[in-house]
Amino acid sequence: MLPFHRRKERPETTTTTTTEKTSNGSPSRQLVQFIMDWIKVSWKDVVAMAILGGATLGIYRAPYAAIRNFPITFDKSGDIVYPELAYPNRGWIISAPLSAVLSVLIPLIIIILAQIRIRSFWDCNNAILGLLYSHILGSLFQVIIKQLIGGFRPIFLDICQPDISLAKSHNSTGLNAVGFHQVMYTVDICTNPDKAALKTAMTSFPSGHATTAFAGCVFLFLWLNAKLKVFANLQTSFYWLALLLAPLLGAALQACALSVDQAHHWYDILAGAVIGTTVAFMCYRLCYAAVWDWRYNHIPLTRHRAIDYAAAAVTAAAPPQFTERALFVRKLGWGRRRRAGRRAAVAREKGRVGSAASSVTYARNGGADVAAPAPAPVSQRQPGPVAYPETAVRTDGQWHGRGDQMV
Repeated sequence: MLPFHRRKERPETTTTTTTEKTSNGSPSRQLVQFIMDWIKVSWKDVVAMAILGGATLGIYRAPYAAIRNFPITFDKSGDIVYPELAYPNRGWIISAPLSAVLSVLIPLIIIILAQIRIRSFWDCNNAILGLLYSHILGSLFQVIIKQLIGGFRPIFLDICQPDISLAKSHNSTGLNAVGFHQVMYTVDICTNPDKAALKTAMTSFPSGHATTAFAGCVFLFLWLNAKLKVFANLQTSFYWLALLLAPLLGAALQACALSVDQAHHWYDILAGAVIGTTVAFMCYRLCYAAVWDWRYNHIPLTRHRAIDYAAAAVTAAAPPQFTERALFVRKLGWGRRRRAGRRAAVAREKGRVGSAASSVTYARNGGADVAAPAPAPVSQRQPGPVAYPETAVRTDGQWHGRGDQMV
């Protein structure tokens, strides 16, 4: 059995020859073949992630490119009049490694543990890859802006420890003691010998913590919404909504904590949150059939088969692969039990469908006696929303819907 895959449907004959067993191969051989197929499909993405991740790290370690001025004005008592950059350096409430653990490992663990119930390899594959896409792209985006634009942190002067008497002797840029009343200076007058600390103090915009937090937690929010069907064609429990909002609350707490220790300005945090949220939405749509459309947003996309949205929209109920796979919820037709789904698939293949099902449902489920009517042309279809999965309804004296809701 391949990992997370359903058992194959039983053949119509119970006897299996030795040649058929040999051709199928052992489970270990099938697993090796499956891994090789996965590598053939995904190796380009893995290489691209490695390249972009290395580029992000290289840009982060590169020297700061921008030259910025900061104001220093002393009154007669020696106090700094411009206080926005003079907050004390109290350290980070949430360090960079802890932020990575909260934003990467926790969503990853939740996705993997959910597969105990979902049991879909491609859902797990797409969710993990989408999460990594979101973090890598978000980090690359914000690191480039940090290096080329940047900005002073509220704790900059405490780290810089400026000495304006150095302005004449340390003026390589020619931008010291310039501006109105000559109160603008550069980092040339900083007395702190720690170049890494100075660079960190000058790269405030945008917030990397906020970008990482929202890139991971917003992606987890979208994934949970699709798997739990919180915003779908059924009223879910209130605690599911609370569970769905938990990742957003975690991201907001991580980001806003940066304003408590004065590591960032509010606009740094806002910019990081916008970057993280944007890449999370794009990466989720890259890996799944929809973002908000509850009919399809739980379906992991593959490279070898495209989803026919129009074909799914004209059916009276969603095809089994849309409603049974890659879901956590088990309610009102969503995510039916797998054994029941397998038995129904075998029954459809053999033509043994319950007599109480309508002729249309009987034909759709594989019945051999009654042919299902062909769908109307696209130009003749009636507009209107289609709910997947639908309950059985009576129209023109006939029942339309899935057989398991009608018997």
